[in-house]
Amino acid sequence: MSGPLDGMKVIELAGIGPSPYACMLLADLGADVLRLERGDVNAEATTTWDLLNRSRHSVAVDLKCPAGRDLVLELCDQADALIEGFRPGVTERLGLGPDDVLARNPRLVYGRMTGYGQAGPLAQRAGHDINFIALSGALWAFGRRGDAPVPPLNLVGDFGGGGLFLAFGVVSAVLSARATGEGQVVDASMVDGTASMMTMTHSFLNNGYWTEERGVNLLDTGAPFYEVYETSDAKYVAVGAIESQFYAELVRGLGLDPASMAPQFDRASWPAIKELFADIFSSKSRDEWTEHFANVDACVTPVLSPREAVNHPHNVARDVFVTAPVVQPSPAPRFSKTPGSIGPPPRTPGSGTRIGLASWGISDERQAAFREAGALG
Repeated sequence: MSGPLDGMKVIELAGIGPSPYACMLLADLGADVLRLERGDVNAEATTTWDLLNRSRHSVAVDLKCPAGRDLVLELCDQADALIEGFRPGVTERLGLGPDDVLARNPRLVYGRMTGYGQAGPLAQRAGHDINFIALSGALWAFGRRGDAPVPPLNLVGDFGGGGLFLAFGVVSAVLSARATGEGQVVDASMVDGTASMMTMTHSFLNNGYWTEERGVNLLDTGAPFYEVYETSDAKYVAVGAIESQFYAELVRGLGLDPASMAPQFDRASWPAIKELFADIFSSKSRDEWTEHFANVDACVTPVLSPREAVNHPHNVARDVFVTAPVVQPSPAPRFSKTPGSIGPPPRTPGSGTRIGLASWGISDERQAAFREAGALG
């Protein structure tokens, strides 16, 4: 594999959700990631369903076995980073906490993924995306006026505020370690990351442009020009005509006279304009409106299902999705000189033990010794 992170070596203590996503991002961009997890060293390399585990070898290691711990510490000698997603204190009890690892390799970056962070009153509490984005203030804003908040899948907490911030933090710390010779701990919390993603919303709140009433603001379906409208075939189009020139094109595209409309940002007129727009959009099918606005800069697009998105001409032209061997998103972002690529598909836990350890310099003889000691499995 190649990519902008070629030469970076990462140990992944396998978890679920955001930490595998961060490791997938690093591996897609060229990092050499070893995924250490429970598994069978004799397992056949059968492709599995979890695409988050692509582009890296699965190595079966028993972290509770002293020999398994010793193997991880030996691998840390040559690693740039270690990533784990357990509750605070778990790796310390395994003898693989930051102090243990940094004593072996002071240049190593120790990336930690949790919901609530390594410290604080809730640090040891269980939770999921919905809980973390609720605590950060983000979940409150998703939903229509008068309705309950609607969870935006698990995109915001797990993958946006979690996995992306962890990957960003680890790469940043590795750059620092290469310049200073000193590693450090990256405490990536999904609450912290999601709160950071709310920075613009706080700007709007601070200047009085946003209220805490749901569904009445610029970007939360309050505005008629930033909304989803149902079409005659029970499908939808998305409208995002915020700027005045795009709004004017939208109004003209709907067969209306801009001069006859209330000012775009007259909030008192928004409910009536939404009803008007909804009535017009309901007169044609989604694809008819897509064709109607195809050459008009009015920020109108069809709302596609995940499978429809795979076949949209724009996504096809840019290879946004690939089949390798199943349909999945391509590596992102794109690089002009060092493009990322998808490596091996996700495979049976443990099936990459021999080849994965060998690629990190652990000979067959050493592997046999670790296996005899109970480290592998």
